[in-house]
Parts: sequence; structure tokens; C-alpha cells
Amino acid sequence: MEEKRKNKRLDIDVKVEIERLDEENITTVKYMEVEVTNISKTGLAFRVPDIEFEVGACFDAKIQIWTKETIDSVFKVVRVNKLENNLYEYGCIFVGMTDTDALKIEIYQLFNDVQ
Repeated sequence: MEEKRKNKRLDIDVKVEIERLDEENITTVKYMEVEVTNISKTGLAFRVPDIEFEVGACFDAKIQIWTKETIDSVFKVVRVNKLENNLYEYGCIFVGMTDTDALKIEIYQLFNDVQ
């Protein structure tokens, strides 16, 4: 399968809380914690049981990274996979993140590649 990602994804243990946004940028799902499977400076993938979101759904996210800092971002679902046991995996791209916060993820990736 051809790789379509612009940036390498890291398997990483971070804490992410998401809140669904509708067309008027009003939250429709209050913050919930999800299991992130990988992250890059341009996107992330996460899993959640029993909740199906459609492609195009947007979320406000608070990402607690390895330094314990919190990055605020907005991302959009671009891929949905239904796994076994009613587990859903979502591929997402960031549509709102400061350059400084994206750089924090990129720095960690560079550090991780060296090790």
C-alpha cells in the first residue's frame, strides 16, 4: 500500500481529550478521552469504543504531550476503520494548530529517530 502521509507518524503515549464541533463551531460532544495510536505534526490517529463519527467531523482537542504540556488543536476526521469488538479507529489531520505546537511534535520525532 502506498504511503499517503506527508509526515512520519510516531507511536506515542499521549493523553488526548476531544470535543466535537458542529458547523457553527458549537460543541456537541463534551470532552472525552481517547486512545491515540500515533501522531505527527500534521495529524493523528485514535481509537474509541462504541462511538462512530463520520468522515469530515471536526474536533477541538487538548493533547497532553510527553513534557506534560498541553497543545490545543482542531482536527478533522479523514478516515474511519471499524475494528473488532465495536472499536473504531480514526485517521485525522490537524486543521488548527500553532506552528510552535507543531514544532514541539516535530522536535520529539527528531529526538525519537536519533535514539
